[in-house]
Amino acid sequence: MKWENALKDYQLYLKIERGLSKNSIDNYSLDVKKLIGYLEEHAINKSPISIKTDTIQQFIYETAKIVNTRSQSRLISGLRSFFSYLVFEDYITTNPLDLIESPKIGRKLPDTLSINEIDDLINAIDLSQQYNNINIGQRNKAILETLYGCGLRVSELTNLKISDLFFEEGFIKVTGKGDKQRFVPIVSDTQKYINIYRNEVRTHINIKPEFKDTLFLNHRGKQLTRAMIFTIIKQLAEKIGLKKNISPHTFRHSFATHLLENNADLRSIQLMLGHESITTTEIYVHLDKSHLAKIVEKYHPRK
Repeated sequence: MKWENALKDYQLYLKIERGLSKNSIDNYSLDVKKLIGYLEEHAINKSPISIKTDTIQQFIYETAKIVNTRSQSRLISGLRSFFSYLVFEDYITTNPLDLIESPKIGRKLPDTLSINEIDDLINAIDLSQQYNNINIGQRNKAILETLYGCGLRVSELTNLKISDLFFEEGFIKVTGKGDKQRFVPIVSDTQKYINIYRNEVRTHINIKPEFKDTLFLNHRGKQLTRAMIFTIIKQLAEKIGLKKNISPHTFRHSFATHLLENNADLRSIQLMLGHESITTTEIYVHLDKSHLAKIVEKYHPRK
């Protein structure tokens, strides 16, 4: 079996069987490609079904010299997944990664913004800002209000459709990782700013036919890129002198943290964020240990 064929089959498996997004598939594929590149560079003639643990161990050892612990752990996890697929398809009987341990890494807690910092960032938007006669200030306000108000991933925001808005019911339909859909509540304030953008800004954009249903657009009438959302937020952070290293995902983390601080339950937060596992959502408990103390104080019979 050739590496190229094995990788193509694996990518198809990730897409069809596991329903992963293109970004996730690309990341998993990159781990395998790094191993392939190492084998080629060192003239090691091993196929996917003949490679042994010691060869992979040496590759990981060499890689560890140039990447941090977290990247090393991610690489091992990606390779373990690939070889687990080969076991699943009966190409090999054992996974050569079974005896390779991932390095221990501390759990990285996400950065968050306070409510005041969120307000400062949004208030820093120049609502009169024009670009090619398009009011991008009003658009940017609607973007940040939606990111924070609904706890969206940046890709979920850029892919949001007008047909996904169900304002009368108080929800939006969000397409998340693996094309999984969920309904997320949207408060009246966020609805208001989206409507201002739609009625006063979007109507003046010369929209390309393929983006007629896309909510947030650039001045050329095309879907906004992820990079553009990052740029908007970075510029606002610089404008108010915010020292934290923030990104669109920071608004999502802040959304979840503020809900938890106001006594929302983890299961509800999990559903709104679209986390497949409650374990992912539990990271927010680590962010706000005071919340746990309040729960015990309020509900424990020995309080």
